[in-house]
Amino acid sequence: MMGCEAEGATLNHTEGAKSRPARTRLVREHDRSQDDPVSIDEFKASLAAKTPPKALGAAERALWWDAKGDWDKAHNSAQEDEGEAAAWVHAYLHRKEGDLSNARYWYRRAGKPAAAQTLAAEWEAILRGLLKHK
Repeated sequence: MMGCEAEGATLNHTEGAKSRPARTRLVREHDRSQDDPVSIDEFKASLAAKTPPKALGAAERALWWDAKGDWDKAHNSAQEDEGEAAAWVHAYLHRKEGDLSNARYWYRRAGKPAAAQTLAAEWEAILRGLLKHK
């Protein structure tokens, strides 16, 4: 796999996040029906912390680091998992850096069409797709 460097502006997804502690039980793709999911608001509230909640899976952790402005940690987290969820985040990250060819490869691996919306809208869509809502 080719190395990547972060480019471009960082999206700030912490606007409107509450400062209360977040529950750390996130739902992973393989066990969504068994766990009590964290809400999107709780995920966003966790962005006030210096490190991601320990319960995050690789895909969720990658989105968390991206929201914190650390593309490299986000990319490393996305590479920790071979599943479709992490591939979706991986695609988003390469789209964000402007490597559209690599992004298309990862969208195919994720089984998703290449995104056409803004990066912020795609980040939200991925987060909603990864977390089961109450």
